[in-house]
Amino acid sequence: MKNIVLIGFMGTGKTSVGRRLACRLKCEFIDTDAEIERLMGKTVTQIFARDGVVRFRSEEELLVKRLAGREDLVIATGGGLVLNPANLRLLKENGVLVALTASPEVIYYRVRSKKSRPLLLHKDMKSKLTELLQERENVYKAAEITLDTGACSIEGAVEQINRYLLERKYIL
Repeated sequence: MKNIVLIGFMGTGKTSVGRRLACRLKCEFIDTDAEIERLMGKTVTQIFARDGVVRFRSEEELLVKRLAGREDLVIATGGGLVLNPANLRLLKENGVLVALTASPEVIYYRVRSKKSRPLLLHKDMKSKLTELLQERENVYKAAEITLDTGACSIEGAVEQINRYLLERKYIL
């Protein structure tokens, strides 16, 4: 089976949906942010603060290169991982891209109290969030299917993805 790759902005539910989807499909689940944290022995926030965004993005690129050749994975990507065209190309080669979206208000509600989102550690989190969403909007359009997780439950999103995969004969 091709990999199922969940892309989208932070707070759209990639990890939550990904875990449940992997369980349903009996696949291995990989959250790229968590995997980078494990490999580097630091949190994403620490990596951004101590090593910088360039180092974090290079770790993402190395991880994508390792994952792209594998199969039967459900991968939840970090929100900015697909900003690198090489990452996007590699993930698409052996994967079905699924974009998860939500309105800026829903995302703000979900991430407002989390200190583990280094790109949102900003005085005006709402405007920074809106700015980043606008910058990334076109990249997320590379997905085959897009789901608004602000309009459905985690289980509802898993069901819609599963139905899509069945209809396209990605899974049997």
